[in-house]
Amino acid sequence: MKILIIHGHPDPMSYCRALAAAYRNGAMAAGAEVKEVLLGDLRFDPVLHFGYRQRMELEPDLNMAWEQILWAEHLVWVYPVWWGSMPALMKGFIDRLFLPGMAFKKREGSLLWDKFLTGRTARIISTMDQPAWYYRIYYRQPSHHAMKKAVLEFCGVKPVRVTAIGPLRLSKPEFRQRWLNRVEALGRRQG
Repeated sequence: MKILIIHGHPDPMSYCRALAAAYRNGAMAAGAEVKEVLLGDLRFDPVLHFGYRQRMELEPDLNMAWEQILWAEHLVWVYPVWWGSMPALMKGFIDRLFLPGMAFKKREGSLLWDKFLTGRTARIISTMDQPAWYYRIYYRQPSHHAMKKAVLEFCGVKPVRVTAIGPLRLSKPEFRQRWLNRVEALGRRQG
């Protein structure tokens, strides 16, 4: 399987980076071909200055990332939940890249659209400073719904599975290691 891991946390020393490495190690041990996109290392303007009215030229890093998305059969998004959502850098990456004509196409005279990323699956691995059950019940998982339904499934990626990890704040090393082991096992199953 061809797997692309997209690091949504801009900090290279984050626990998200360790989770992505655990997934990569598991997937590679199972024979998958793995590539990675580190959003914090990319050079691009994250602002979609004209909305969809006028197309902005894609920077070389965005072109490279898009080629890797098209190459992949399975997308793994690893990011922290900040303020109930994804980091601004990741949102800017999606705004600039998941464009009409690239990720989807609106049908003329219709509210329907064509999905251009069909045939791919995805896994979302997100961290948070609250228990995952609390985020699910009290806040109703806004970042997970946005990524799963309004971005990935909108463009044809499915199924999209979610792994929510929390609370990280005040967590003990054993908790973090247990999750690294679980994520590595996910990578071995390539799911």
